[in-house]
Amino acid sequence: MLPASSRTGRRRALQGSAALAVVCGLLLWWLLPTGEDGPSGRLTFSTGVKSGVYQRYGDLLQDALAHDLPRVSIDLRTSEGSQQNLERVVSGEADFTVATADAVAKYRLDGRPGADRLRGCARLYDDYVQLIVPRGSAVETPADLRGKRVGVGHPGSGVRLIADRVLTAAGLDARQDIDAVSAGIDTVPGRLERGELDAFFWSGGLPTGAIRDLSERFPVRLVPVGDELIGRVHATGDATRYYHSAVIPSDAYPRMGARSSVQTVAVANLLVTTDRADPELTERLTQTVIRSRDRIGRQVHPAQLVDLRTAIYTDPLPLHEGARRYYSSAKP
Repeated sequence: MLPASSRTGRRRALQGSAALAVVCGLLLWWLLPTGEDGPSGRLTFSTGVKSGVYQRYGDLLQDALAHDLPRVSIDLRTSEGSQQNLERVVSGEADFTVATADAVAKYRLDGRPGADRLRGCARLYDDYVQLIVPRGSAVETPADLRGKRVGVGHPGSGVRLIADRVLTAAGLDARQDIDAVSAGIDTVPGRLERGELDAFFWSGGLPTGAIRDLSERFPVRLVPVGDELIGRVHATGDATRYYHSAVIPSDAYPRMGARSSVQTVAVANLLVTTDRADPELTERLTQTVIRSRDRIGRQVHPAQLVDLRTAIYTDPLPLHEGARRYYSSAKP
C-alpha cells in the first residue's frame, strides 16, 4: 500500500488535472466559434476617389471586417465622393458608405428619392477644406481665384459642394469667374505641379496623403478661409449649418513650412446606410468601426478621431436600429 502522504498527493494531482481540464475547456469555448456564426453574405461599400482618405479608410476597414465578420464578403467601389455615395446606397448599388453631413443634409433638403430611408451608423472624423496653391502664388484669399484655373472636385463629390459654397461666399460664380476643372485628389496634385492648374480645392481628413506627398516634392501652401467668409458660407442655406470653423495645424504638412495654423472650414463625415440594412450586420459593422480605430488610425490618421462618445451623433440622420443596439451595449 502507498503511504497516506502519497495517496493524498496523487488525489491532489488528479484534482488539479481536472481543474486544468475545465479551465482549458472554458478557454476553448470562449476562443473557438460556436453555433452562433454571425451574419453572412455579401455587402458593397462605396468609398471615394483613389488617393483619397475615403478609399484608404475603406481598404483598411475591409481588412478589419474580414477578421470580425469572416462569413461576409466585402466589395469596395471607388466613387466621385459623398454625393454619388448617397445615390448609391439609396438605389441599392451599395449597402454602406461614408458621406459628409452637409451632403446628407442637402440630399434630404432637396427631397431626393429615398432620402427618408437614409440612416446613420456613426459620426467618424472631420473633413477640412484645403485650398492649395503654389508657394509663390499671388492668391491670398478665395476671392483672388478670379480668372484662375481651379480644381473643384468631381461633380458627385463633397469637394464640389463645399468649393461651390466657398466660391459663392467669396463673390465668385464657378461657372463664369474661374476656369473650373472637374477633377479629384487622384489627379489635381500632378496638374498643379505641371502648371496645368493655379489652385485646387480638397476636403478631407488631416493629413491627406496625396497633399502631403505633393508638398514633399513641390513647394505649395494653404490659403486661409477666414471668419468673415465662413459667416457668408453659413448664410447660403440650411445645409451649411453643418460647417464649423477649424484650423489646420502648422505641423499637418511639415514640408509646407507653415509658421502658424491656417483657418478653414470643417464638416463631419458619417457612416451611412439605409433602413434596408440588416440590424445584426449593422450592429457588428458599427462595432468594428469603433474598435478598429487605433489600428486603422496608425495608417489613416483622421481615423484616430473616431470616438465612441461622439460617434452616436449622426445628425441629420436618425440612427440605424443596429447601430443603436451597439451603442446601448457599449456605453463608455
